[in-house]
Amino acid sequence: MKRQLAATLLVLVALPALAAYVRAAGIVALLTHADAGRGLARPELVRRMAHRNRARRRLLSSSHSHAKETGRPLRAGLGAGGGGSIVTNEYLVHLSVGTPPRPVALTLDTGSDLVWTQCAPCLDCFDQGVPLLDPARSSTYAAVPCDAPLCRALPFTSCGGGESGGSWGDRSCVYVYHYGDKSLTVGQLATDRFTFEPSDDQSSDRQLTFGCGHFNKGIFQANETGIAGFGRGRWSLPSQLGVTSFSYCFTSMFESKGSLVTLGAPAELQSSGSVFQSTRLIKDPTQPSLYFLGLKGISVGSTRLPVPERRLRSTIIDSGASITTMPEDVYEAVKAEFIAQVGLPVIGPEAGSALDLCFAMPETAAPFWRRRLVPDVHVPSLTLHLDGADWELPRGNYVFEDHAARVMCLVLDAAPGDQTVIGNYQQQNTHVVYDLGNDVLSFAPARCDELAASL
Repeated sequence: MKRQLAATLLVLVALPALAAYVRAAGIVALLTHADAGRGLARPELVRRMAHRNRARRRLLSSSHSHAKETGRPLRAGLGAGGGGSIVTNEYLVHLSVGTPPRPVALTLDTGSDLVWTQCAPCLDCFDQGVPLLDPARSSTYAAVPCDAPLCRALPFTSCGGGESGGSWGDRSCVYVYHYGDKSLTVGQLATDRFTFEPSDDQSSDRQLTFGCGHFNKGIFQANETGIAGFGRGRWSLPSQLGVTSFSYCFTSMFESKGSLVTLGAPAELQSSGSVFQSTRLIKDPTQPSLYFLGLKGISVGSTRLPVPERRLRSTIIDSGASITTMPEDVYEAVKAEFIAQVGLPVIGPEAGSALDLCFAMPETAAPFWRRRLVPDVHVPSLTLHLDGADWELPRGNYVFEDHAARVMCLVLDAAPGDQTVIGNYQQQNTHVVYDLGNDVLSFAPARCDELAASL
């Protein structure tokens, strides 16, 4: 008896341990950290992430200053060109596009909608680790005409010219898509076969609309090829696949192991025996692609910060942003409370740290033959009080400790504007489920590298 797997998609590599889960869940994709397998030391990984975040912050500050000068409001988290979130490119979804299938690695971004990858011919692109997708070599590639409803549905499109039959064929739909960090992609809107490796004897592919990018600029890394939008809009991967839920589980950025993202998984799915907490997903018609949360307050240790709830009203969860950022006054309140409770000497970027707030960790006073490099240091808890749930972050999700350098840093940051963005560093080893049908976000602690085997 054949299994009912018409909607089952398994991405790029065979994951035999997932076979039973795949049948129930629908779509399963391999998920890796962007720096996985590079052999980089932990401080270097954090430094790279912090530098990317700092570059993004400079761009946001520039945009915020421009908005003040011109009197035009800055829509937090959005680009000026109808694009999506602030992308710093940390976790990659692996799949294949075209016939024959060609591998791509796309940043999982819940703050934007468009799915796109770099394409040949490349007019101006960032370096990537695999060959460019060449639409001329795919028998299932089809450009979207510029007068098609699909083209008109995107905010910034035009009619492309160029050599007939080429990737910039006559009367094809040319798109421009911006992100909050001023990254952008320009190319041809098209449809092609997206392949997710078959399970047993069942085929698994889907003809999807995507951006074939010929001009792509921004803060990108060499082992990614584009972005997979997981936002609320019609162009996102969840929307095009017609699923009503999806989930992901980010492994620690210090590990080379992969995890998974699922589309169509049941919202009640449990991870590693933990019980989920749940909170409402809120819609904002002015920023319809984003997933807003009802953040009511923040506690450091047992101290709930005296931050007015209105300063936390614009809070989103964003898989494409790395470090959680807060409005400057909220961040300063968090920072001051950590300084007060940790009680260690404060060092900053001028001392070589890649992060804003760091502490000098003392050596122990024990005899040298019993001396540890650093003693245990008390770190207060950090809790995000959401509507109906208290998200107490694991210590490793907001503090980085470099024992060799005797430095401990807070992995949080400030950003201009009024929006709080919960980034993927704070979501490590947490199974996060988006129930789109009921507008509920659920989360639970998990060993993400073990979750695949357990399912």
